Amino acid sequence: MPINADKPHLWKKDVAASVDLYNDWFMRFAPKAYRDARKEAIKRVQEAIQLTKNLTLLNPELLKANPSVLPTLRMCTAPPIARDRLAGLAHVGKHLLILMEGGKIPPRMGAEKLTEQCQSIAEIPVKLLDYDIFPWLEENHQSTEIEQLRAATIVADRLCGTVSDPIIRNTQEQRQLTLIAVYLKKRDYRESLHKSGLSFTDLPPGTFAFRMNVVADEDRTVNIPVDVIVQPHRPHTSRLPILIEAKSAGDFTNTNKRRKEEAAKVNQLRARYGTDLQFVLFLCGYFDTGYLGYEAAEGIDWIWEHRIEDMEQFGI
Repeated sequence: MPINADKPHLWKKDVAASVDLYNDWFMRFAPKAYRDARKEAIKRVQEAIQLTKNLTLLNPELLKANPSVLPTLRMCTAPPIARDRLAGLAHVGKHLLILMEGGKIPPRMGAEKLTEQCQSIAEIPVKLLDYDIFPWLEENHQSTEIEQLRAATIVADRLCGTVSDPIIRNTQEQRQLTLIAVYLKKRDYRESLHKSGLSFTDLPPGTFAFRMNVVADEDRTVNIPVDVIVQPHRPHTSRLPILIEAKSAGDFTNTNKRRKEEAAKVNQLRARYGTDLQFVLFLCGYFDTGYLGYEAAEGIDWIWEHRIEDMEQFGI
């Protein structure tokens, strides 16, 4: 029986409470999350400046040995370059840049071609370096520590600016998972450190697991990551655990763009495990009645973070 999906008369009040909760969290904790991320970014930029000898050494050998320096180099230009733009300017494939920014080089690409591609990539930052940030390059003098720190801070701000939403979203998601864990442990649940190859149906009663892949679809070709899986102390008659997806949002626009994601997951999961499978959203933030109505129509229920005790009604 639905807990919140069948009570549209309560949705507007819950939406308002959820928005207030998210805004309160954002004002108190988001600045710190961003500052922490910026500190780490400053360290990476400083390392990149040293690695490239104050940005005077940009060549294929350096990129092949240190491919993860690319995101920093993209932010050292005027204007800063998006990954897709760099791919177009350098005439290289986007997949190559994705691999390199992840710290890898394509294992099957020949050495000569890789050198050629890295040469094309290296030429772009050299031509577009922002001399206002790196005055020692234009003035041809040895950089000072103050100049290096100032430059690293500016580039770090650019780096964090391009990923500010993911920084906030990841911090909020981790906070939600911690909140769920605290709730469950107070009710004598134990966290299961699941092993590779273990099915979610193998969780013992009274346990839960984080970030577990669930094989879905009838032909077993899809692995769906699930944030939290809980097997109640008294399992349901289907013996299937409860799947919980933690979701937060800082505006209404993004939620309506992403609302089909959960429906797609549920359809794939239920195609394999049947309609008895319980897939529940754990919501905090800007989820309006349009979003809620769409999810309810897809047979998806939810728990509001500001009313986490609703978990009891799912048998947790």
